[in-house]
Parts: sequence; C-alpha cells; structure tokens
Amino acid sequence: MSFRCEVCDKKPSAGHKVSHANKKANRWWRPNVQEVRVAVRGGTVRKMVCTGCLRAGKVVKAVHKAAVAAQ
Repeated sequence: MSFRCEVCDKKPSAGHKVSHANKKANRWWRPNVQEVRVAVRGGTVRKMVCTGCLRAGKVVKAVHKAAVAAQ
C-alpha cells in the first residue's frame, strides 16, 4: 500500500513519540491518502491522492456513468 500522494508528492515522515516521562519511541506520521477515480482526457484513472489535494480542488473526480444516466 502506498502512502504517497501522486499529486503533491506528500509522503510519510518519521520522528519520536515523547511520553510524559520524556521517553522517546520511534513513530511515523502518514498523510491521509485515498484511492480516487480521477478524470483524465476523457477517461478515468485511479490515483492515490491526499485529502488536502482533494479539498483544494487540485484533482477532478470522475463522475460515475450510472449517476450521469440517472439524471
């Protein structure tokens, strides 16, 4: 499973979890990446996109054909 955004190239970063007793333990911060169908040149492609790019409108989601036919 990929934790990298294909639009902005956001990827996991590593650091330390610090307890109240100031003990350090390794941990990862992973971006919230979703698999989305994206409209590309009249077709659709599945891409891994972070929610920040989805909310910012950097990606145009593909419309499902059944939803278009129902309207």
